[in-house]
Amino acid sequence: MDKKNIYLVFTKTGTWLSRVIATFSDMKYVHASISFDDSFTKMYSFGRKNPNNPFSGGFVEENLKTGVYERFTDARCLIYKVRVTPLQYDSLKHELLRFQSDADKYHYNLLGLVGAKFGISVKRKHHYFCSQFVSELLIMSKVYDIDKEPELIAPNDLYNMENLELLYEGFISQFQPKVLPMDLPLKRPAIF
Repeated sequence: MDKKNIYLVFTKTGTWLSRVIATFSDMKYVHASISFDDSFTKMYSFGRKNPNNPFSGGFVEENLKTGVYERFTDARCLIYKVRVTPLQYDSLKHELLRFQSDADKYHYNLLGLVGAKFGISVKRKHHYFCSQFVSELLIMSKVYDIDKEPELIAPNDLYNMENLELLYEGFISQFQPKVLPMDLPLKRPAIF
């Protein structure tokens, strides 16, 4: 059976919220996103809707080279590739579509984030924080098996998933994602 790839992207940007989370936790990377392509121009998470406004949080589509990542030039990231079955991949896409189709009704779960720090599950309808969102997608699609509720899962909990393959760790500004022109067919390298 053919496998497909998804990507888990963990970042620390230097925003006031990421600095607060890092201060009160032992996490090196405080934000989690999920991507379905290795160009990282479309990553999905819960965070700032407007890079310049820390109070406009919700479901977001992120790009590793623009927005908040462009503003913080010393931001760091950790990127893992995860091999999944076609059924898991389709399920993840279906779960993501649920969020995309009603993106405006989703909000950032700041109260849940504080609760998670103290081991208190705070589930609020249409409210998520980044690792809660990513882990819920992974759990619902049977990619991630864990006994914790998504409301208690921190980004560093996701490091314990099976089938993680490290792709990159370092400064986002130095990361060069693989970008292929969409209109050119892939060519096999010549073998000499």
